[in-house]
Amino acid sequence: MADIGTIGIIGIIGAGQMGGGIAHVAAQAGYEVILQDIAQDIVDKGLKTVARNMEREVKREKIGTEQMQAALGRISTTTDLAALGKAQLIVEAATENEPVKLQIYEQLAPRLSEGAILASNTSSISITRLGAHTPRPERFLGIHFFNPVPMMEMVELIRGVATADEVYRTVEAVVRKLGKTPVAAKDSPGFIVNRIFIPMLNEAVFALQEGVAGVEAIDAAMKLGVRHPMGPLALADYIGLDTVLAVMQVLHGELGDSKYRPCPLLIKRVEAGWLGVKTGRGFYDYAHDPPVPVV
Repeated sequence: MADIGTIGIIGIIGAGQMGGGIAHVAAQAGYEVILQDIAQDIVDKGLKTVARNMEREVKREKIGTEQMQAALGRISTTTDLAALGKAQLIVEAATENEPVKLQIYEQLAPRLSEGAILASNTSSISITRLGAHTPRPERFLGIHFFNPVPMMEMVELIRGVATADEVYRTVEAVVRKLGKTPVAAKDSPGFIVNRIFIPMLNEAVFALQEGVAGVEAIDAAMKLGVRHPMGPLALADYIGLDTVLAVMQVLHGELGDSKYRPCPLLIKRVEAGWLGVKTGRGFYDYAHDPPVPVV
């Protein structure tokens, strides 16, 4: 069984915002990191983003140039899942789509090293159900980071029904070594944060749809009236409207309560491909500086 002393290499599946952010903090904590995705241009882009974010930390004097260079030197990239075979901990940070995750686990299964721990960065999907599709569900758990990973202090750790105590304790120790605070959550849809937080974003979209107020007014009200650092519609754009919708669909489907029904306006934006910052348009148009509301 892997433990804090034997985990030296962390594999990360998915080189997007979350996967890149996890690679960032893992490399800075001294781990060797293998960052994998399906295409070389994706992993190249992910690594460039990590480097750019570390350069910002150097400018803010949070780290030194030598620390940045050493951390970047600990990250290797690949498009081959087989390269993850030497990792003792593998974090799947693929899109929030259950069939996609299960396909990854099926392809990864014959490549896992003996004793390796597999974790999912899912923000809402059942850990027990995902783990049941892996060869060793006792060595599977949820490790939910928050975006942007280098800045956010907390990580949700979620046991599946079969997760072994030793595995949980090992990953909990890794999370602490990353400089994060682990918080235990039950294997319930959305876990803690998204169970409470994502429906709030959905309700903001309902308020917009029903004409309670415009985009800027809703965001200003929550920033100035509730002291949120970012308005809910701008934050939904930052997270990705497709991700917000995916979590709402999980909550609605798993819990069966109408209060989790995704707002039709949110669905329409996703159907249009207006996913927020990553596509240049969501509730705001990011072709402008500063961004302007999309009417």
